[in-house]
Amino acid sequence: MSAHYYTVTWDQLHRDARALAWRLMASGPYTGIVAISRGGLIPAAIVARELDLRLVESVCIITYQDEQRGEPVVTKPPVAAGDGAGFLIIDDLVDTGTTARVVRALLPKAYFACIYAKPLGREAVDSFVTEVSQDTWILFPWDTEPQFVAPLARRGAV
Repeated sequence: MSAHYYTVTWDQLHRDARALAWRLMASGPYTGIVAISRGGLIPAAIVARELDLRLVESVCIITYQDEQRGEPVVTKPPVAAGDGAGFLIIDDLVDTGTTARVVRALLPKAYFACIYAKPLGREAVDSFVTEVSQDTWILFPWDTEPQFVAPLARRGAV
């Protein structure tokens, strides 16, 4: 289990994805996007809208099962993206860089961007919006549901 959790709301994710798109405007133009499934699908849709891109491909890689990391397995390659020339790779998060390195090997000429980056994976991407500590597990809105949480003082938090 992670030492810290960081909850991202739908509104925050949307704002952060738009901020990423804003940054990416200067590094384009792009002909298409490759979304890393599953976490990159929603950010990629937002970025595609903001950059007015209609060609959206995906790459499916299994790296995590819950919070347990395993060896990456490509279950669907991004065939339409060729070697990545003119394409933008989008993911929600780069953690250790394991998935990013696999995708970079598939698409060596693509530009890689994500919303959140941890220190161990930061070098594996070209651009990101927010850095979080390595021991933080990000709870994305598709992984959570609203519920009551006791005040910090009652939980003994420091």
